[in-house]
Amino acid sequence: MVKHKLQVYSLVILLILPLVLGGVFSETAVAQDKVTVGVIGPFTGPNARVGSEIWHSYQMAFNEIDNKIGDYEVKLVKVDSESQPEKATRNYTQAVTRKGVDVTTFNWHSSVSVALMDMAAKYEIPHFFGGAATQVILDKYHKSPEKYQYYDSGKFWPTPRKLSIAYVTTLSEAVEAGKWDPETKNVAIYGENTDWGRSFGDSIAKQFEDAGWTVVSKDYFEMKKTKFYPLIQKWKDKNVSVIAGTSTVPASFAALVKQAREVGLKSLVIADGLGWMGEWYDLAGDASDYVLDQIPQWASQEAKQFKERFKEKWGVEPSASSSGLAYDGASYLIKILRKTYQLYGKINSENIQKVNHYLVRTGDLTFTEGILMKEYKYTPDTVPDPKVAKDYYIYPVIQYHGGEGTVIWPQAWAEGKFEIPPYMEE
Repeated sequence: MVKHKLQVYSLVILLILPLVLGGVFSETAVAQDKVTVGVIGPFTGPNARVGSEIWHSYQMAFNEIDNKIGDYEVKLVKVDSESQPEKATRNYTQAVTRKGVDVTTFNWHSSVSVALMDMAAKYEIPHFFGGAATQVILDKYHKSPEKYQYYDSGKFWPTPRKLSIAYVTTLSEAVEAGKWDPETKNVAIYGENTDWGRSFGDSIAKQFEDAGWTVVSKDYFEMKKTKFYPLIQKWKDKNVSVIAGTSTVPASFAALVKQAREVGLKSLVIADGLGWMGEWYDLAGDASDYVLDQIPQWASQEAKQFKERFKEKWGVEPSASSSGLAYDGASYLIKILRKTYQLYGKINSENIQKVNHYLVRTGDLTFTEGILMKEYKYTPDTVPDPKVAKDYYIYPVIQYHGGEGTVIWPQAWAEGKFEIPPYMEE
């Protein structure tokens, strides 16, 4: 009898044990389901301040969903570009081979993105929403779209020619309306000697020439340059009415703007990206007054609320161009990961790329919940760029006064009027 009972108990245990252990193993398996997101940015080096805004914004977006997509834990890891393509590719390789990155996102520099396109193709890792703008990315993509399909939705900043025309339009409208009568139609182009700097400079140079201006010089310099006096004197000698250019290094850009005032350059300054970092005015000061820039604004109520949450959490002033775009990029990526889980039940590089290639690039999975743009959308005609239009992706032209940017174009959005700097009328 005892033996019989033991046999029964043993049988029950044998029947129950797999269920119990299965439940334990099942819970363990679920807990171990993880998707690793590599956030690319300049976390060290000359643009570390911008990198910190990018990283903090991604953290905020994913913390809001408790770093969970369905049964998957989301792990964010830094992929430091160090603002250099060679170092970026090395760190990217380590992120894939050692940290198991399933998908990458963002980035800041055009030259870095151009290099990482080949890394994404090599490891078949989809990349989303990079801040790199250069036309080189589009040219490279369209030469071999199958190879570079992992960059289908790789740009979150349109090629410069799609945005820089706004500066030329703003000035042309001012001349036509009699608000400005420039002494000459000479313009000097400047910028950092990178894919981004040259792409912006070449684009706006052609647009000025098409509008009847004469480009008297193009000057590209190293990213860390902070002494511009000889260059500014050259522009002064050429009697330019406009200098137009860009830089991604706040200290360098601020130095150029301040030294232009010191030397007494009587030119209108287009400084594309001067306001990309939250504390840009601490560097540039009132030398930035009357400078033209083109960056997104904290216009919506949601954007203003995010700005305040960011300041409260991190103790610094965020920039819409870095923090705001990064937050929207993170939120759009969350939507893509959720769609991947919904369709396939498994989040990995292969399935994420299916959503990228068959839904995002086709315009079937757009993002209308952003804080900066009405709708982020890609189409087969625009990829890897987003669609650029008033109700999609667009930047207003602003003019700075006392560290604040006033929208002066397009007219429908204008908060103020274009003003001629007093030093140009002396």
